[in-house]
Amino acid sequence: QVQLVESGGGLVQPGGSLRLSCATSGSIFQNNLMGWYRQCPGKQREFVAHITAGGAPNYADSVKGRFTISRDNAKNTVYLQLNSLKPDDTAVYFCNRIPILPNWGKGTLVTVSS
Repeated sequence: QVQLVESGGGLVQPGGSLRLSCATSGSIFQNNLMGWYRQCPGKQREFVAHITAGGAPNYADSVKGRFTISRDNAKNTVYLQLNSLKPDDTAVYFCNRIPILPNWGKGTLVTVSS
């Protein structure tokens, strides 16, 4: 069964930082693009960032310069470093392979509030 397990979310004040992790199986992770997505309250899920198998990143304009995606190929894990967080970043964050797999993980909730 496909598994994507996100972790690292929490409550943080504006301007704060968090590091999200997504662990998965090698069959999903190896040699594939991996992406982070988020679903803000009342909105559809949206793209945040992706990283190629070779480590080249790409970001949505809304997070460029504040978020950093990385991957550890030995651990089949992709990370998302969130810096300079804003209330608008409040969302459930998900990871997935690209092309998208139909079975999403549960996500991890990030709440940015004072």
